[in-house]
Order: sequence, then C-alpha cells, then structure tokens
Amino acid sequence: MLVVMKHGASAEEVQRVVEKIRELGYDARPIPGQQRTAIGLVGNDGRVDPSRLAALSGVKEIIHVTQPYKQVSREWKEEQTVVQLPGGIAIGGHDVVVIAGPCSVESEKQIVAAAHAVRTAGASMLRGGAFKPRTSPYSFQGLGEKGLKLLAKARDETGLLVVTEAMDPDGVDLVAEYADVIQIGARNMQNFSLLRRAGRSGKPVLLKRGIAATITELLLSAEYLLAEGNHDVILCERGVRGFDSATRNVFDITAIPLVRSLSHLPIVADPSHATGQRELVIPMARAAAAAGADGVMVEVHPKPEEALSDGMQSLDAEQFEQLMREIRAITDAIGRGVAEPLPAVSA
Repeated sequence: MLVVMKHGASAEEVQRVVEKIRELGYDARPIPGQQRTAIGLVGNDGRVDPSRLAALSGVKEIIHVTQPYKQVSREWKEEQTVVQLPGGIAIGGHDVVVIAGPCSVESEKQIVAAAHAVRTAGASMLRGGAFKPRTSPYSFQGLGEKGLKLLAKARDETGLLVVTEAMDPDGVDLVAEYADVIQIGARNMQNFSLLRRAGRSGKPVLLKRGIAATITELLLSAEYLLAEGNHDVILCERGVRGFDSATRNVFDITAIPLVRSLSHLPIVADPSHATGQRELVIPMARAAAAAGADGVMVEVHPKPEEALSDGMQSLDAEQFEQLMREIRAITDAIGRGVAEPLPAVSA
C-alpha cells in the first residue's frame, strides 16, 4: 500500500502518517519525489483499514499495490483450492459438479421427485431453498425447518449432497445441522455478520455474487469467511443487474476465468438466476462449463408450471437430461469430467 501525500504537504504531516502506520503495527518507508512524497506501508497483511490513513492531514490518496483481499488471492496461495465434500465429491478439482433441484422446497413429494429426477440424469448435489428471501413479502417464503428435514430425506433416498441457504446468523447452526454446504445468497453477500458466523460453522460455504457486486467485492466477502478460519469456500456467479429487462440479470461469463486468475477458490455458475428464462439456461450452462466453471447450478422442478417460485426459469426432467448430455460433451472436449452422484443412504 502506498500513501500518496498532497503537493506541498509539510514534513510534520508526512511524519504523522509515518507514526500512524507504525502505531498500526507496520513499517513505513517515505519515498520523496519531485512533486510529492509517497509513503510505503510494508508488511500489509490485508487488515489495514485505509480510511484510518486517508483521513490524516496532507494525504491525497491511497494506492493498493496488491489486492485488498489477501487469503483468497493467488498471491497468497497459488495452487487451486479443492473443497472436499462428504463421500469424496470435490469442487475445484478435475470434475465439474452439477447441482440441481427446485428453487424452493414445497412438499415431500415435490422435493423427493426432483431429487430422483436430477440424480438419474447425473447430478451429484441437490439445491432447494428451505428459507427463501423474496422481493415481495407476500411471495412464498419457504417451509423453514420442515424444508430442511425434507432435503435430508431426499439426500437419504438419492445420495445427493444438499446445498441450501442460511438467511441470518441465528439460522446458520440450524442449516448446518441438515446441509452439506451452506449457501449465502446474493442478497446477503455483504451481510458481514452472517459471513462471520458462516465462517465459524465448520461447513463448506457457497457464496453467491450480489446483484450489483464487483468481482473485488465478491472476493472481499469471501475474505470474511477465510478470516474466520473457513477455507472451504465456493464462489458462485449468478448474474448482475443490468439496464436491459430482456433477461433477469446479465450473466457475467467473463467472471469465471477472471475469478480463476485472481483467486484460488473454486467457482460455480448459476445460469437459472442469471437469465430468468428457461430457454436460456441450457446455452448459458454450456458456456459456463466451457469457460472453466467448477460446477453448474440449475433449477429443476417436476412441474415447472406449478412451481411456487422461479417456475419460468426451471427446467423439467427431460430438459435437464439434455443439459447433462451436453455438459458431458463439453467437459470431454476440455479434458474434464462430470462428478458422479453418491450411493443413496437408504438404498
């Protein structure tokens, strides 16, 4: 980090910045120039709040020489992180993991039927919301703990690992009791108290990109999880808000290779929420796999026309089977595979 002083900053102002850096526990190295002085902060471990220096008299700007996130960056850890899940399924390794299921858990019949359908087609993980953050307070909000129990039942019958969302810090323990992966949704990407609690949960976390978040903001949110000691973090690109209403969001396909170059954490893609249109999900899922995504997360419902949420972007069983065939063709072409589902517990 460089602290750039204003033109004409006094020696006393420069010295005050040096003293402040040392108070924070770091080394300070003034670099005099013809027009102004810069002060290098040496030993920055990512915990420096730049606002504590920017507010000092005579400071013009703060320049980050390295990324503001530390533990999630390739500079911190060059080798790829592989998140190991129960039963040997891994996200971030050779195989692409397919996560599929309905937006919301609606009933035992619905979630069990969806789980069997996506497993038969080749998915290895089951998605489904027990707690649903909805734009309208009058929309279906999920079944709560009953929904979590139904997800666990579906896992026992099919062997699919479960990923589902925790809405707030108080709900993390409850979700962790039933889920194999805790999801932090797009609306909660910068809910820092939730991130800290999830970071101490002892469970892998899937972190979705916020609807207006930059890549840097996504990685800084992931930094909260790693700072709490949780290194089993999976990032998710699910589209960002744009100006064109033709699609639900703008699917930022470039985020996949970009994040992989900046961070060692695995990244999956959710083309269902990114596009909001059923006919766009399969092409964008193919594109995500081709771009290097470590997983694809799609919504699948036994009867999309009857879904209580996101039916317009949910695939039916036949469409999901088509997607799996095409994903396998793409992974074969790029030298990867598709993760196989685990055996059912109750089989």
